[in-house]
Amino acid sequence: MRFERRRKGLIRPVRSGARRSNHNQKAFIMDKAALKKWAVVLGLGIVLWFCPVPAGLSPAAWKLFAVFVATIAGFILQPIPMGAVAFLSLTLCAFFGILKTKDALMGFGNGTIWLIVCAFFLSRGFIKTGLGRRIAFRIIQAIGRSATSLGYSICLAELIISPAMPSATARGGGVFYPIVQSLSSAFDSEPGPTAGRIGKYLMQVGFHADAVTCMMFLTSMAGNPLCVGLAASAVGVELTWMQWAVAAIVPGLVCLLLVPLVLLRIAPPEIRQIPNARQIARDELEKMGPMSRDELVLSFVFLMCLVLWATGSLTGLGATPIAMLAVSIMLIAGVLTWKDILAEKGAWDAMFWMGGLMALATALSKSGFIKWAAAFIADGIAGAHMGWISSFLIISLIYIYSHYCFASVTARISAMYAAFVAVAAACGAPALMVAVAFGIFANLPISLTHYGNGAAPVYFGAGYVSQSEWWRNGFIVCTVNTVVWLTVGMAWWKLIGLW
Repeated sequence: MRFERRRKGLIRPVRSGARRSNHNQKAFIMDKAALKKWAVVLGLGIVLWFCPVPAGLSPAAWKLFAVFVATIAGFILQPIPMGAVAFLSLTLCAFFGILKTKDALMGFGNGTIWLIVCAFFLSRGFIKTGLGRRIAFRIIQAIGRSATSLGYSICLAELIISPAMPSATARGGGVFYPIVQSLSSAFDSEPGPTAGRIGKYLMQVGFHADAVTCMMFLTSMAGNPLCVGLAASAVGVELTWMQWAVAAIVPGLVCLLLVPLVLLRIAPPEIRQIPNARQIARDELEKMGPMSRDELVLSFVFLMCLVLWATGSLTGLGATPIAMLAVSIMLIAGVLTWKDILAEKGAWDAMFWMGGLMALATALSKSGFIKWAAAFIADGIAGAHMGWISSFLIISLIYIYSHYCFASVTARISAMYAAFVAVAAACGAPALMVAVAFGIFANLPISLTHYGNGAAPVYFGAGYVSQSEWWRNGFIVCTVNTVVWLTVGMAWWKLIGLW
């Protein structure tokens, strides 16, 4: 037993059993909260599981949809961590025969997943060597007047690099995330109590800027060229790089200008003005001294990645093998050790939940559910006999916000692009406009979730932003961008003769 001093100066015994009782009561409350979350997740999945199978769908496809919806609910409510939710979902699919074991585990062999994992390792190299901190202070020294100026510097850099780097995951997760993380750390803003100083703001600016630049160029996202081929087969339109760029440049620039301002409003950093930033940066750079051997090695690796990623269309090298080569060089040179790799928990956690979700989303697409849903929606809109503008707007909104069901932009393009373009054109919308618009709109909703594209798990995995904040702010940013594209974008397309 222990003793507690009372105000009168007396001492009375306090039984340890009372303390244990309080602890058990707290645990019970926590368990009760988790049980409520489980009731929602499992209840949703069970109700869908036993609902009648719609005409045109196989029972396996409908059951897979039930598991997918329950998984998304589990990601939102998190009765257990997201990685565990994904693993449990895959286990149920394999155990009940909804998926073959190899199909349930295919997400962990996906190239994009390993590109995400390598991006975490590359970021670890920037932190360990101090190179990220050095680059961050150089940026602060050049333009570090305020949080907004730093946000715009990220947007400008994304805009410059994006046309030459078709992998959004490599660009966002491998190139910009380490720099953004170092910028945050330079102001002593780390995940946890100090996240709100500036890190939370910069992380979201970096991610949403990456999403906007994916829309702006045919070569800024790997799935965009797929739209070109599908547009030719669906509506007989041959899209060119210049047509895409001209159509996207004005509304895209408006979105890039708005991203730092919108986030300044909905996720305001505690540090807004940085009047002495340049002097601080100079002092810190002097303390750091000349570049170390490990920094020089990492600089070479970083520049190598930039060149190889930018010339991938010429060399035929994929983004993932390039990232794996970068990590291998760091291991050989001793910049990173194998213990560093094993200790990077964020990478392995992201691999579990993103890989699991990727497997479910891919299987759902292959099952025919997505095509069935797209055709069902499209037929309903076509049968309403509305004007083409109204039909185009409704189809666009469904196409955009359906991205909650996808963990891959390319997968959504494969499943939905051709059907939605064909229906919009059949409703009277100009074929060239809808071909460009739905290519752009394939990337617009990347902002919605923490699994919207390959860069999302990297930025989210930094731990600066909670899932609820990420989804709320992502919905707001996505909606603002949607309004821009459906107003400024439509007006611009009218001006340049797309309709």
